[in-house]
Amino acid sequence: MIPLSTGAIASIAAIGAHCNDIMVGAGATLLQIADRNPDVVVHALVLTGAGTAREVEEKNAFAALLPEVDVRLTVAELSEGNLPEEWGSVKRRLAEFRRRCQPDLVLGPHRDDRHQDRRLVAQLIPSEFRAHLVLGYEILKWESDLLKPTLYVEIPTRIAQQKAKLLEQCYPSQSQRGWFDDEAFLGLMRVRGVQCRAQYAEAFAGEKAVVSPFGVHSLN
Repeated sequence: MIPLSTGAIASIAAIGAHCNDIMVGAGATLLQIADRNPDVVVHALVLTGAGTAREVEEKNAFAALLPEVDVRLTVAELSEGNLPEEWGSVKRRLAEFRRRCQPDLVLGPHRDDRHQDRRLVAQLIPSEFRAHLVLGYEILKWESDLLKPTLYVEIPTRIAQQKAKLLEQCYPSQSQRGWFDDEAFLGLMRVRGVQCRAQYAEAFAGEKAVVSPFGVHSLN
């Protein structure tokens, strides 16, 4: 395993199709970044759920998980389960969101997610964030669409357990789902930890990145 560093992260753009997507897919990574840099600004966009109990859960989750962080959360009112039919609206929302932030890191769903909403969002993110580090998170669910990861973020045990606990506490509407419990969250993070020689980890798909083996940004 070759460790790569992003350098300091002062601003993050986190994008989800549904409430809880961001926290399930990348909650521990956000926690760890905030733990090391409490001054980080998190710009978050969720495309569905506005005006519902899901929006309340999402706001409570960000407040509980990142209580000291400047979180700028927008929950939009698009129709859950039908985002492909609202392609133009999704595109406009992402463009508006992009104009409000200049992040060092972009977190969103990965392109091979079998849920149509997340897949569409993943396809559109790079068209708005063209010169950014974009990482696609994974969400364990009924479908067999977990990543073949290319990137891992090691997660300390304390933070992994905190993520699992807060997810169960903050999203009671999801408790009936068989995959939404602390065993599933910790189990997946443990598997990803084994794969990168750590106790726990979150895994991501890298959209595109430039690596210099010579320690310089450009050879021009």
